[in-house]
Amino acid sequence: MKKLSFLVIFTFFFAQSQAQWSLDLNAGFAFQGYNEVRIPNETGTTFDLNKDFDIEGPVVPLSVRLGYTFSEKNHLFLLYAPLNINYAGVAANDIQYQNTLFPEGEFIDAFYKFNSYRLTYRRDLLVNGRWTLGVGFTAKIRDARIRLSSGELTDKKDDLGFVPLLNVFASYDFDRWSAFLEGDGLAGGPGRAFDFTLGARIPVSENFSMKTAYRILEGGADVDEVYNFTLINVITTSLVLKF
Repeated sequence: MKKLSFLVIFTFFFAQSQAQWSLDLNAGFAFQGYNEVRIPNETGTTFDLNKDFDIEGPVVPLSVRLGYTFSEKNHLFLLYAPLNINYAGVAANDIQYQNTLFPEGEFIDAFYKFNSYRLTYRRDLLVNGRWTLGVGFTAKIRDARIRLSSGELTDKKDDLGFVPLLNVFASYDFDRWSAFLEGDGLAGGPGRAFDFTLGARIPVSENFSMKTAYRILEGGADVDEVYNFTLINVITTSLVLKF
């Protein structure tokens, strides 16, 4: 019994000694493709926030990801990725949104929020020479809001919900840098969600590296209350610290 207890304690501390933390700080510059909205789905007016209105100021998505690697091939990630976009413009036609009618010709301020909170577990299934391939699962909490305002008229739709996603990772190690593809995604039923990044990672020191990448966010839902599908392209830069 004592030998078994010693083995369990030794295994635990050995696993901890092999563990490593990482902190990934990311910033980008976004270019929106579309942001189609119809709320309520059955009776609302279809409009595109990106095409029917002007984006106010640059869109700079930020994210913070805390990582924990243990037993070499197992990874846990905790991600916070806020996204907020402001729009403004004149309504080209009457817009029925939620319980409010915004008349044609009225100046409208619009706000789009899609904050993401994610917990990911991924395991590397293949570590062979220069290649690393891994798969896992992500539990995502979305905190979304679309708000329209015009003078004294204002209405909004909030959406807080849970989304299960598949996680994939692939990297190829060159001599002085590595190329990688990683992200979360799932499609089926009334909606879909994709968030993938393709880029390069350049080590600066043993515990510090930089990443530059192209990121695509696409998805939405077509359900009773909400129709909304969005496409956003992002050029990103990251600083990654291991400790």
